[in-house]
Amino acid sequence: MKEKYTFSDLVKVMEKLRSPEGCPWDREQTHESLLKYLIEEAYEVVDAVLKGDDEELKEELGDLLLQVVFHSQIAKERGAFTVEDVIDSITRKLIFRHPHVFGGKEGIKSAEDVNREWEKLKEKEGKKRESSLDGIPKSMPALERAYKLQKRAEKVGFDWKDFKGIKEKIVEELQEIEEELKRGDREKLEEEVGDLLFMAVNLSRFLGVHPEIALRKANEKFEKRFRYMEKRAKETGKELKEMSLEEMEELWQEAKEREEGGNI
Repeated sequence: MKEKYTFSDLVKVMEKLRSPEGCPWDREQTHESLLKYLIEEAYEVVDAVLKGDDEELKEELGDLLLQVVFHSQIAKERGAFTVEDVIDSITRKLIFRHPHVFGGKEGIKSAEDVNREWEKLKEKEGKKRESSLDGIPKSMPALERAYKLQKRAEKVGFDWKDFKGIKEKIVEELQEIEEELKRGDREKLEEEVGDLLFMAVNLSRFLGVHPEIALRKANEKFEKRFRYMEKRAKETGKELKEMSLEEMEELWQEAKEREEGGNI
């Protein structure tokens, strides 16, 4: 074992794992089979950042880096590209997209200035979009993709004028859900619920709140309160499923009060 391993060592280890003398599981993997791990590792990096745990972040960034090296090794075996090509590509892109840092371009002093130049630079790269919505991955989680779609529409001026308009539209979507409940058309009901969720994202974006962050916090709040309810129920010798809705509501309010007081 070395005292300190380098990026080059990681690449060599992956080459060995993928070799005939390597690991059977690693040899069987493909770009497609690794996708679930790539997504999972990215989310674990997010969790580590939100926890503020540097040791965990270091470990999770390593796991994410492994995915990049893994995919690059598979591509190398196909004769497509190498990890060095990946590094070369992203380095060139960074230099090209930051002419105010590497090219002596003046007049770019804020993040807003950078964003205004972004599309111009992409056109020079030969990536002119046919639609303002091009480039948003369809495999992206639906909540995040809705936000990205709306942000792109906002850039060309297709947006709500005020909060009142969004509020009225949300009420309208709720009414349409109620109508579909009466009709009993499940497919149409699913569509209307989707419209309501899309409008909830619109409201969040319009107010300058990122919906993913807001929903993540709501999830954590619900989980904390629900776990408290389960604990309190057990203290009375019951399970939540044995309680009435009224009893559970009492525990929910108790959890809410304790949380506001910083006691859970």
